[in-house]
Amino acid sequence: MSRIFSGVQPTSIPTLGNYLGAMRNFAALQEGNECIYCIVDEHAITVPQDPAEIQKNIHNLAALYLAIGIDPKRSILFIQSEVPCHAQLGWIMQCTSTMGELERMTQFKDKSKGKQAIPAGLLTYPPLMAADILLYQTELVPVGADQKQHMELTRDLAERFNKKYGEVFTLPEPYIPPVGARIMSLAEPTKKMSKSDSNRKATIFTLDSEKDIIKKIKAATTDTEASIRYDRESKPGVSNLLDIFSLCTGRSIDELTTAYEGKGYGAFKADVAEAVVATLKPIQERYQQLIGSPELDQILDEGAEKAYEIAKKTLKAAEKALGIGRANR
Repeated sequence: MSRIFSGVQPTSIPTLGNYLGAMRNFAALQEGNECIYCIVDEHAITVPQDPAEIQKNIHNLAALYLAIGIDPKRSILFIQSEVPCHAQLGWIMQCTSTMGELERMTQFKDKSKGKQAIPAGLLTYPPLMAADILLYQTELVPVGADQKQHMELTRDLAERFNKKYGEVFTLPEPYIPPVGARIMSLAEPTKKMSKSDSNRKATIFTLDSEKDIIKKIKAATTDTEASIRYDRESKPGVSNLLDIFSLCTGRSIDELTTAYEGKGYGAFKADVAEAVVATLKPIQERYQQLIGSPELDQILDEGAEKAYEIAKKTLKAAEKALGIGRANR
């Protein structure tokens, strides 16, 4: 059994790409592992957020976590800001970091590019992420390629602290889930599907209506060749739809290309849309049962209590190693 930690920002409704690429693995990881799932709302405020919107997104994301199969009897689900140890260890990790290594972070460079006033939190985001992981003596962290650099820094900070002050933190390993292809934008299939895309037709959200899903897939970019085959280079739009179809149905790409040989894009897109609707429907139904219910708040309250019991031990050990606070407390 391994302890697994994963955090998602409540900045918007997760996309179909988020679900197929990461979130649907969360339920499967509960088998034989100790899983801790966190809604990292403190990370979200590294850039300005609308308070009412982020409040709504926190509850939406919590309900979605449960709707995709997270079992609060087997896993811990909680909100980051409700366990103060995250911010406390985050400060310790900031003090363990150097300016140079934080300024080298690719995400900091990308998000600060062209800005005159850069929030300090954008620079110190990685030490807080390290604290999230290290607080729970995490062994495995499901990550995508875009978080690989942050995981390397987390390990570096843990090793640096342990070497200087004694063995306090477990060194986490990145876990690359067994996933199909990366899900791309429906409008520009050479770039990743993103919840922040200004073109709403480019992205399918997990809570989109059946009507919207069908409409978006019908309008998805393909090409003029009218043949259904997998070729990421010359047919990125069709290949992306094949990936989505395959991940939603469990049918292989080869099986799908054979089945649709000689058929037009109209019938193909209609069936892709049907598969997406069928995949998301049970999640949406469970979500509607949970959102706004007392059950949701009870689960989050219990999750925060369980998370705090684990986190406070690690924080105490780190503070004791540093010599801060009173020794008899």
